[in-house]
Amino acid sequence: MEVWDGEDAVPRDVLLQKVSEIEGLVPAGDRIDAELLNQASRLRVISNFGVGVDNIDISEATRRGIIVGNTPGVLTETTADLAFSLMLAAARRIVEGAEGVKGGRWRNWGPMNLLGVDVHGATLGIIGLGRIGSAVARRGKGFDMKLAYYSRERHTEIENEIGIEFMDLNTLLGECDFLSIHTRLTQETYHLIGEKEFLRMKPNCILVNTSRGAVVDSNALYQALVNHQIAYAALDVTDPEPIPPDHPLLKLDSMLITPHIGSASMATRIKMGSMVAENLFAGLNGEMPPNSVNPEVMLKKTAH
Repeated sequence: MEVWDGEDAVPRDVLLQKVSEIEGLVPAGDRIDAELLNQASRLRVISNFGVGVDNIDISEATRRGIIVGNTPGVLTETTADLAFSLMLAAARRIVEGAEGVKGGRWRNWGPMNLLGVDVHGATLGIIGLGRIGSAVARRGKGFDMKLAYYSRERHTEIENEIGIEFMDLNTLLGECDFLSIHTRLTQETYHLIGEKEFLRMKPNCILVNTSRGAVVDSNALYQALVNHQIAYAALDVTDPEPIPPDHPLLKLDSMLITPHIGSASMATRIKMGSMVAENLFAGLNGEMPPNSVNPEVMLKKTAH
């Protein structure tokens, strides 16, 4: 067993060197592509520490007969907590106020000091009504928000359960006061929110993204904030990621960015680690991992 002790990502050259001898790999956001797989001649299972697998070339792994596992479901509520926390922090200017106090800029009460916007009663638009999107919608319901969503497929059961309305994307963008993104990153969702989409949004809209950074066009987001096409953005994911310290988004007062901590609670990370281990050992033992994103690999092996 080889363990990378650092909290930061494994340097690419180190990873390429080490994979030649391993049979199981546990990446945490590391890019697993054809270049790496070419070096990993003994690799049999990839157990991803996370639910999103856009960092892994699944088709290439499948072609090589490598089973890939992930950690779905366990981080749903924790990530939804963070998404709603970002929404509240942005709406009520919490970070700005806290930094002002630390900087000795306590403002006595005044009718115009640090005015934010109400969350209760506002319209919450959600892109992607999967596990996390649905969990965020349920939190919005608790705040008496008007709920709407856009997704490639309608979810009538969830619509009836929560009381959320389906809209096409253009309509949703024009209706919502808060827009929370919870879709996977695919070719279709790459830069799903760009220049044209920002033009359709309300000038008071607050954008929250806890899915994948590249779903939002970073350059278009910067222009939308500078030109007051939207009011604020709160991101847990960025494009590029990590975001460079000199990126123009970091210079804006209307921007809040956290370092991809959606699943970062003690309980959730422990559960994720257990799922990673279960997937890994199952794959190494020639068994189907409990959570596999390409089960056809094992099914094909079993058939033979």
